[in-house]
Amino acid sequence: MHDLKAIRDDAAAFGAAMRRRGLAGPEGADEGAAAPIRALDEERRRAQTELQGHETRRNELARAIGQAKRAGEDTTALEAEGTALRQSIETANAWLAESARKLDELLAVLPNVLDADVPDGPDETANVEQKRVGAPPSFDFEARQHFELGEALGLMDFAGAAKLAGARFTVLRGNLARLERALGQFMLDLHVNEHGYTEVSPPLLVNDATMYGTGQLPKFAEDLFRTTDGRWLIPTAEVPLTNLAAGDIHDAASLPLRMTALTPSFRSEAGAAGRDTRGMLRQHQFWKVELVSLTTPEASADEHERMTSCAESVLERLGLPYRRMLLCAGDTGFSSAKTYDLEVWLPGQGAYREISSCSNCRAFQARRMNARYRPPQTGPKPAKPDFVHTLNGSGVATGRALIAVMENYQNADGSITVPDALRPYMRGCDRIG
Repeated sequence: MHDLKAIRDDAAAFGAAMRRRGLAGPEGADEGAAAPIRALDEERRRAQTELQGHETRRNELARAIGQAKRAGEDTTALEAEGTALRQSIETANAWLAESARKLDELLAVLPNVLDADVPDGPDETANVEQKRVGAPPSFDFEARQHFELGEALGLMDFAGAAKLAGARFTVLRGNLARLERALGQFMLDLHVNEHGYTEVSPPLLVNDATMYGTGQLPKFAEDLFRTTDGRWLIPTAEVPLTNLAAGDIHDAASLPLRMTALTPSFRSEAGAAGRDTRGMLRQHQFWKVELVSLTTPEASADEHERMTSCAESVLERLGLPYRRMLLCAGDTGFSSAKTYDLEVWLPGQGAYREISSCSNCRAFQARRMNARYRPPQTGPKPAKPDFVHTLNGSGVATGRALIAVMENYQNADGSITVPDALRPYMRGCDRIG
């Protein structure tokens, strides 16, 4: 959510920020997307001033009627004016309530303002590579994709999953199922024991307010799964973890608050028709380790770098080649002010593919969920609460990490070597074949 006062103070700057997002606003409006917001806000402020005048006059009338009655004077005209004023006040209050709802609707579907260093660009082709780590493996045989390896091993079953649930599901068996579990446990242990995150086991079903808080609702309802009783399956653990702070005021000394969770994620993939239809790159259900931080505005940029480094360490411990990408304006997510994507090398595709996104949402989500902190007291009175900054990142997507391990550690005979970091979680198994 956006700060209405900031839009009011500099509508042109807000309009320019939305144009970077591809939102031009009404035709001919110099203020762009800010124009309808400012117009409705100004109308509301005029109505509130008028309402205050009505309420002042109502109080004056009440006193005048009382005085007239005590003096035995006729109060018919005064009472008639009072009746008309009550009707005007009721009408004004109803209009203000409806206009507040409309204003919230306008603000709720506008994306976050981007950081100044986010590059312009319409889509992923304008993303900027920041660095590469590790060299892609060199094979003396033709590299196979994960689904070819998994099906040949008899441990990855797409037909069985389709029989149970339809397309974009996978059944894993035996040591591949164990390898996916090992990846999740390895990541959790790394983030908790070495990176200082607190492990959380959150609900997988949440209410409307929780989805609204992190920006999934109202704009992206079609990308979600909803139950018959009105709850939503989480698309990422970011949703419940971040919303744990909803409505709270934290002491500055308690920040940063860092949380991690390994959960299933559920996505309808409504806009993914025809994309990655083979294999398990794009699924309706997948496991993911999520990282969430709440911090002060002054610390959020450094926390973003730290969180991204935590996700990178997973790939480095697994010996997976990857690159870090700074997303451009057109590819940055709705709630994010700045996002780094980590893309892992997949030999079977001969391409880098996303395995983690780490985003700084600044105060955008915090405003939606009213998550605040109290700065240290510097004067005679306690400091006024301010909004925290929220950050989230994949640390990393477990299913995609499984794909990357399979393809980067494949052997000529179709077997898969287990990375050293995972062998303690595999009871010493060093090869799947």
